[in-house]
Amino acid sequence: MGNFVQQISDRVSIIASERLWLEDAAIQQAKTTSLLPGMQRVVGLPDLHPGRGYPVGAAFFSTGRFYPALVGNDIGCGMALWQTDILAGKAKLDKLDKQIGNLDEVMDEDEWASLDEGMLARLAQLTALMQAAGLDPAHLRSLGTIGKGNHFAELQVIDAVEAPDVLAATALAPKCLQLLVHSGSRGLGQQVLRAHVDAFSHAGLAEGSEEALAYLLQHDAAVRFAELNRSLIAARMFNRLRCTGEAVLEVNHNTVNATCIDGVQGWLHRKGATPSDGPLVVLPGSRDDYSYLIEPLVEVGSLSLHSLAHGAGRKWMRTDCKGRLDRIATPAQLSRTSMGGRVICNDRALIYEEAPQAYKNVDSVLACLVGAGLARVVARSRPLLTYKTRGECC
Repeated sequence: MGNFVQQISDRVSIIASERLWLEDAAIQQAKTTSLLPGMQRVVGLPDLHPGRGYPVGAAFFSTGRFYPALVGNDIGCGMALWQTDILAGKAKLDKLDKQIGNLDEVMDEDEWASLDEGMLARLAQLTALMQAAGLDPAHLRSLGTIGKGNHFAELQVIDAVEAPDVLAATALAPKCLQLLVHSGSRGLGQQVLRAHVDAFSHAGLAEGSEEALAYLLQHDAAVRFAELNRSLIAARMFNRLRCTGEAVLEVNHNTVNATCIDGVQGWLHRKGATPSDGPLVVLPGSRDDYSYLIEPLVEVGSLSLHSLAHGAGRKWMRTDCKGRLDRIATPAQLSRTSMGGRVICNDRALIYEEAPQAYKNVDSVLACLVGAGLARVVARSRPLLTYKTRGECC
């Protein structure tokens, strides 16, 4: 286990082998963050990379105060996985592409009318939460849309199983396609963070203060927004593909919660990190790489602040991608993968920013989690059709 845990300082550790490439800037951000008042521990995960002032792919544990800036502007961003009844052997990419259509457009009256009572009840609960938190209800209009950045909706197929007993206990069926949705709170999280930073800069909030309670109310509403958003994206796709879907898992990557770690009560922040206190999580690769269903090993969870990597992790800055790739690959070429899959992304800048070459190899990230004894592999999935945008997102 020691070969996969680098102790950077008394407060900073990184779950990574010595061979895993990590940017110096990300490590420096982790060290700087560890010096914030009340900060007890910072854990960088194998997908660690620099963010806007704070590292992404990390978990942070503080006492006495917490820091909304560590959560960032996409509160509740995360992933949800569904099992569909689309037979993998009969899936035709051209047909699926056409059926999905344009998910950038807001939901119309017919789509809202097609929702079941459970989904409508969640919408009513979210509306009440936002009202109580003083948030603009206009954000509800963007529900059911994916957004830009690294967000996507992806049809996958399981192509290897390593723990059949664990897989059998789930609703997952290797003969049929799965749907993985990665999205967040859209513009709502940005509104919450912007208002907080304008008022308090990056100083954080004292535990139990009126300002802290107000932020947590907005934070929780944004998390519920993100969860419902993923469910609505899936519902839209199931309706268009004329299939059914059964929810398998739901995880959030950007949150702050009151947590007790090693007997100490404090605040656990995650910025691009998957909670490891659930039975299963997904570790996705790039659009031309595998995704893994993994089982957290909770008995060693405190080693990583009960967090796991949330993906392959960026290797290149977004601003560098087009310059590195436009001479060797066209957007049309980047829309086809070496695995025989397809990427729907009609935004020329975004398809370069999200090119597989811009990300680490997911197997190298996975190896660090397994090597540190934090997780074991249950199954591997191959991407078939990844939806990002038909053009400019709403």
